[in-house]
Amino acid sequence: MPAQPHLEAALGKTTWRLIPFMFLLYVVAYLDRVNVGFAQLQMKSSLGLSEAAYGFGAGLFFIGYFLFEVPSNLLLERFGPRRWIARIMISWGVLSSATMLVRGEASFYLLRFLLGLAEAGFFPGMILYLTYWFPPRERASAVARFMTAIGLSLVVGGPLSGAIMDGLQGRLGLHGWQWLFLLEGVPSVLLGFVVLVALPDKPAEVTWLRPEEKAALAEALRAKSGSSPQRDVSKLRDALADGRVWLLSVIYFAFAMALYGLTLWVPQIIKDVAGGTTLRIGLLSAIPYLLAAACMVFWGRRADRTGRHRASLAIAVLVAVTGLIGAALLLHAGRVPMLVALSVGVVGLFCTFGPFWAVPAGFLRGTAAAGGIAVINSFGNLGGFVSPWVVGLVKKHTGSFAGGIFIIAGALTVALLLIVLAVRDPERVDASS
Repeated sequence: MPAQPHLEAALGKTTWRLIPFMFLLYVVAYLDRVNVGFAQLQMKSSLGLSEAAYGFGAGLFFIGYFLFEVPSNLLLERFGPRRWIARIMISWGVLSSATMLVRGEASFYLLRFLLGLAEAGFFPGMILYLTYWFPPRERASAVARFMTAIGLSLVVGGPLSGAIMDGLQGRLGLHGWQWLFLLEGVPSVLLGFVVLVALPDKPAEVTWLRPEEKAALAEALRAKSGSSPQRDVSKLRDALADGRVWLLSVIYFAFAMALYGLTLWVPQIIKDVAGGTTLRIGLLSAIPYLLAAACMVFWGRRADRTGRHRASLAIAVLVAVTGLIGAALLLHAGRVPMLVALSVGVVGLFCTFGPFWAVPAGFLRGTAAAGGIAVINSFGNLGGFVSPWVVGLVKKHTGSFAGGIFIIAGALTVALLLIVLAVRDPERVDASS
């Protein structure tokens, strides 16, 4: 067993050295992924896009993402996180800014697809990267801290996007939505070059850990908490044949449906309910994500402390379902009750991420971790293609977002049943040997 004081010192230094920087990278990444949700407030009328066409194009990102996700994560393991994450960030930043050149449906579809190809591997690469630095019993907390970037990107992104679109509309002959894509893509490119000098590949390389701290961390990372060898998966082909990987992929599909069905349509939902300027819509849309960012770190720590990742996951999904059903029922009851219910749903959804990603990290190792995590994320993120399109179609045919929100809540209900019936806590698997 590693020396506890040395391990705690190593984890403390690692957390402060890596998590804030990774957090910043994910804020920028996620903002580039979903700023189309704010841009559509202007670009639909500017380009003559229907709601169904917008939803389809927004979702095409995830087809490109799906196709290159597993190869990208395997290449990350081969070339190292530093070089591969830098490549991802620079290429997606360039393509995100290039979205300002969209002139119609075809070019919108093409650039969204290419953006997905470029960004593929970033998120699962970061999850894999955390397994290089944090032992299993620390990972739900680490993932939750890292993934609060989603909430913060939407807290910052809403008002920022609204201010850019309102303030720069018409400047130099460009629409506000064109300025949005241009200005929000540049930081990704710049940070990509920073990654090349600032992101260490593995603990053995760094000088800010003392030798005894490196040794304690290495021992903790090798430890399997008594897990039985037959439960551990280290080869890619075994990960692809493991039913647990595909079960988690289906569950994550529902989570992605909810995440992107909401983030890509919430600005329009709030516009329909509350109206106002683009900046006001951005400020109101930030409220659910601010609350979610505050709650998800606490929930991830709680899951690690109790070891009950499945129960923590199930409770979070139940809260999400309850909130979304409430939001659908209260959609036309006024902005305050709708925002309260929507906030409950978003908080529940975001609290799933820490406990969820601790589960595959508990049984996947090495190449299997690179491939298995990428499979779960890539297949799951196909839900990000389905839900924006479906929500747009339902809105087009019914005139309301309520039906689309009910569909998302139904998908989460199926995920909840699978969690309760089939998912096991990694600690309980370990303890059973």
